[in-house]
Amino acid sequence: MANELARNPPAPLTPDEELAWRALARAVLVIPKVLDGELLQAQGLGLTEYSVLMNLSEQPGRSMRMSELANAVMISASGLTRVVERLTRQGLAERVRAGTDGRGQLAVLTPAGLARLEQAYSTLLAAVREHVMDHLADLDLAAFTHAMSGIAAPEMGPPVRRTPNLASLTNGRQLETTTGPQGAG
Repeated sequence: MANELARNPPAPLTPDEELAWRALARAVLVIPKVLDGELLQAQGLGLTEYSVLMNLSEQPGRSMRMSELANAVMISASGLTRVVERLTRQGLAERVRAGTDGRGQLAVLTPAGLARLEQAYSTLLAAVREHVMDHLADLDLAAFTHAMSGIAAPEMGPPVRRTPNLASLTNGRQLETTTGPQGAG
């Protein structure tokens, strides 16, 4: 891909495109933090925990394979394990062996978890209205939804995870590498 970009560099962004890109990039980072903060303050439940409960509530049997749930919530498998363990300690979820193959694990929403989700819903709804929907009131929501769906299409799958670069390993430790243009920074 790098060779292709060198042969056919993309056109620079127009000033309006640059502003739109930067606003979107900031919103993608800020919105989850704001919603998480409001849920934590009002409900003692983080946005990731809420997302796990919500995804479970929407499934038949209110259960999902842990790997599928991690992809749906967009966190690592180990991160999901920690969240589900926390929810299990609170009686909001259970982790059980999958009946179909015996090797897989399922996260299961408990009745207490469903009640907790329903309790937190109004807080999240108010925060989404205030911090997102109120700012989109003058836009064509169908066009906005279409554009956002193209940016984050479901077929894109889970986020790409970093893999260790063997050339960057020294004494068994991975060195941080940059992904920007050579010579930047």
